[in-house]
Amino acid sequence: MDTLMAAISAAVALILLHKRMGQHVGTASVKLKARAHSMLHPYRPELHYMRGPGPKWREKHGFAAPRRR
Repeated sequence: MDTLMAAISAAVALILLHKRMGQHVGTASVKLKARAHSMLHPYRPELHYMRGPGPKWREKHGFAAPRRR
């Protein structure tokens, strides 16, 4: 829990610093800001991607399984 609070505090500090300093902060703060954003917003849709209905769905709905070569 302490790590999460530290990450949130660091993210807020970086965002405020970036807003105050503008472009003078440089690439490093932009990368840190992106990392802090990814820590605070952990949803990654590519992890939840599904390729389509599975064999149980096909069995239930009366579809034949795709043929393999």
